[in-house]
Amino acid sequence: MPRLILLRVLRLGTLLIGVSVLAFTLVYNSPIDPIQAYIGADVNITDEQLAKLREHWGLDRSPVEQYLAWAGSMLQGDFGTSTLYKAPVIDVMGARFGASLALMGVAWTMSGVLGYLLGATAAMHRGRLADRVISWYSYTLSATPTFWLGIVFLIVFSVWLGWFPVGLAGPLGVPAADVTFAQRIHHFVLPAITLSAVGVANIAMHTREKMTDVLNSDYVAFARARGESDSQIFRNHGFRNSVVPAVTLQFAYFAELFGGSVLAETVFSYPGLGSTLTEAALGGDVPLLLGIVLVSAVFVFTGNLIAEVVNAAIDPRVRRRA
Repeated sequence: MPRLILLRVLRLGTLLIGVSVLAFTLVYNSPIDPIQAYIGADVNITDEQLAKLREHWGLDRSPVEQYLAWAGSMLQGDFGTSTLYKAPVIDVMGARFGASLALMGVAWTMSGVLGYLLGATAAMHRGRLADRVISWYSYTLSATPTFWLGIVFLIVFSVWLGWFPVGLAGPLGVPAADVTFAQRIHHFVLPAITLSAVGVANIAMHTREKMTDVLNSDYVAFARARGESDSQIFRNHGFRNSVVPAVTLQFAYFAELFGGSVLAETVFSYPGLGSTLTEAALGGDVPLLLGIVLVSAVFVFTGNLIAEVVNAAIDPRVRRRA
């Protein structure tokens, strides 16, 4: 197990180098002008002032020199200064990371628990009405974009019914320090439901197939011959053989979870890393954009690492392959 973790940590280093090079190359070749994004589109400066700014920021150097300087600052913990928020990138990400973590954590837990329960129910009632309804729900949501589902929820539950606010993390015009816990939860519910609803489908269908294989096995047929009820078969055989693959898949779901949070936070104007990433991309905030890209790479890698560790801890064959 320590060897597995060490190899994955080394892989993380190579991943971050590759992601940083790719992200820097894309931003360098993009039409975004960092200086114009910083000073604003309505400000006119002379060519001499523009040259001094380029020299001050190191933009007059070669791409390799710029990358090495940027990477060196990153290794020292200096992510640069956000041109949109006029604050250090690390502070901007830190202020919004908690909101995204809470949203993704609740959605991840809800999708895992509900997905497993729905998948197990469908398998235990295979071919019946419950199985058909759950399968229809799962197939439909698997083909549903997160942003479209969020817009539908906004129209139905916020505009038509008025049960939830349209967006944001608190009432409009109220300082963050004055927002109550109940108000935060009220604004939090709809984005969390949107993000978790799509994630339920994958876990449900995977659990359904795995549980079906277990129920069709010889040892379950023998258990039925001994007179075990459906609840006993699920408790003694189905649960233990289907929950581990579901947990492993759920940890590997981190990449889709972060991608879905970007769309959900944008639709609901929720102040997390996802919506901040969109603002940075549209506003030409290069330091903030690159910082969030690297943080998201670490987040996704962590989920895959946990999935591999859990799988290796249970299955010795995985440890031998590692």
